[in-house]
Amino acid sequence: MKKLLNSLYITRQESYLHKERETIVIKQGDDKLGQFPALTVGNILCFGQVSVSPFLMGYCGEQGIGLSFYTEYGRFLARVQGKQTGNVLLRRAQYRWADEEEKSVSIARLMVAAKIANGRTVLLREVRNHGANSLLETAAQRLATSLRHVHHAKTVGEAMGIEGDAANAYFGVFNELLHGSGFAFGGRVRRPPTDPVNALLSYAYTLITHECASALQGVGLDPYVGFLHQDRPGRVSLALDLLEEFRASWADRFVLTLINRRQVQLNDFVTEASGAVRLTEDARKHFLVAWQERKQVEIVHPYLEEQVPIGLLPHCQAMLLARHIRGDTEYYPPYLVK
Repeated sequence: MKKLLNSLYITRQESYLHKERETIVIKQGDDKLGQFPALTVGNILCFGQVSVSPFLMGYCGEQGIGLSFYTEYGRFLARVQGKQTGNVLLRRAQYRWADEEEKSVSIARLMVAAKIANGRTVLLREVRNHGANSLLETAAQRLATSLRHVHHAKTVGEAMGIEGDAANAYFGVFNELLHGSGFAFGGRVRRPPTDPVNALLSYAYTLITHECASALQGVGLDPYVGFLHQDRPGRVSLALDLLEEFRASWADRFVLTLINRRQVQLNDFVTEASGAVRLTEDARKHFLVAWQERKQVEIVHPYLEEQVPIGLLPHCQAMLLARHIRGDTEYYPPYLVK
């Protein structure tokens, strides 16, 4: 199993990263902000105005350290990648599967089913913990119906349509999961997020997508060729496919915990002239510290029946997906929470 290495999240604007012997140094002007042994770093995520020396870029590519660039709001821009590793036969099989509707939908409907089932678990857990709620119970019933329908989806487009209906039902009651914190959620808004809850959700989804892309590359799969999401230049479609399994169970629950435990406040956000809402720099730091702590929490993987840190779940699922595409297993077991 892959070791859970640290991820460096660089959010300080006008930072500069370079390599100094076997360490990664972060500076802002003449001030040194941090220095980390390169062997302990698995990924570097740069948000906003962050510069990286060409030598460090080359080193990251050579050593397999993920290096990605995002806007300050978390929109993906670019990724530095070294030479392709992994079995070329696996990637060729992946491309053939992606071009075949029957193969694609066999995986796509499992990923969508996992997303719907995990979202339903979040809603039912809320009912168990806080008592009967007709809105949540009705939404959970709608998700159960969607779950039955998706198993019979014949095309990827049909699976996507069912996923969209389920997402509307789920996010239609998401406000019921927020408790006395002053936060309100009126619906999912993505580009850009226009309220604090959407800003937190988008940020969490961005971080998990990066983890999924790294995990897929680690097992030799191409993160840009998916089964559920269509190919698009610059879009890590397979990583977005894998993200679906973790949205409710990892990202949404993490965001709800931050809000309901009042670890974030409304004054931790700023609104730009464009209407986009984002975390302040200090709030982003607190968010990422809590995120790293959450990644270290161990759970029992429902299929592997082993204790693994949450941060390694994308690597577990990427491994299981690669096994299935190679023909080692009859079915792909998506990640389901209990």
